[in-house]
Amino acid sequence: MPDTLKRTDEGSVATVTLTRQESRNALNETLISELTGCFEELAEDENIRVVVLTGEGPVFCAGADVGYMRETARFSYEENLEDARRLAAMFLAVDECPKPVVAKVRGAAIGGGAGLVAASDVVVAEEGARFAFTEVRLGIAPATIAPFVVRKIGVSRARALFLTGERFDAERAREIGLVHEVAPEDGLDAAVEAKVSELLKGGPDAQAAIKGLLREIESVEMAETPGLMSRMNAMLRAGEEGQEGLGAFLEKREPRWRNRGEG
Repeated sequence: MPDTLKRTDEGSVATVTLTRQESRNALNETLISELTGCFEELAEDENIRVVVLTGEGPVFCAGADVGYMRETARFSYEENLEDARRLAAMFLAVDECPKPVVAKVRGAAIGGGAGLVAASDVVVAEEGARFAFTEVRLGIAPATIAPFVVRKIGVSRARALFLTGERFDAERAREIGLVHEVAPEDGLDAAVEAKVSELLKGGPDAQAAIKGLLREIESVEMAETPGLMSRMNAMLRAGEEGQEGLGAFLEKREPRWRNRGEG
């Protein structure tokens, strides 16, 4: 991989690190492409159970790279449309990864960086982290990240934060649901490791199904959800993993996937 991104596997846990530290891990065309490809690979990697997404150095991701924005300012409508599609594909690759994705946030997550946070399943941030959706201050809208952010924090909060572009701290991010846990700076690693440990206790097929189920629930009418949930429940109960989980519970032993997950 080029020096915009690094993937490190330790047992069944993959850590994906943005490595443009000199640019505060800002997104450019190369990083967008590499991040998309990396998560598409992770989705198919049967050896990986959990993904940790983080940034090298003191900042998680400062949004779009200045040079990249300068280039897009010269794009035609068609070129901007294609570029927006590539950016959307990156967020979708993170969001639709069947493995649980844990965002480990230091420093700041601005614009597209906050979008990556919104697309992640579990978010742990250090106390000093700052967040913002600053697109409006550039005369543009956070259109690409809006679906992920609105799903996380709701329309009302998104309206206020999108329209003002104001910065807010980690505690506020936790209060509105963008972040799930806030840890002291010297406790961030341990807090993330604890979340990963909890995730490794779950069945990987069930976790993938849960992520798919939640996406599907968002797109169906309320009257259809009982049938959807019943089918999902029956499928998982009758499946190999569900049978193993129930058997392990009744036999008072660890299910096989926990032994696989802690290597």
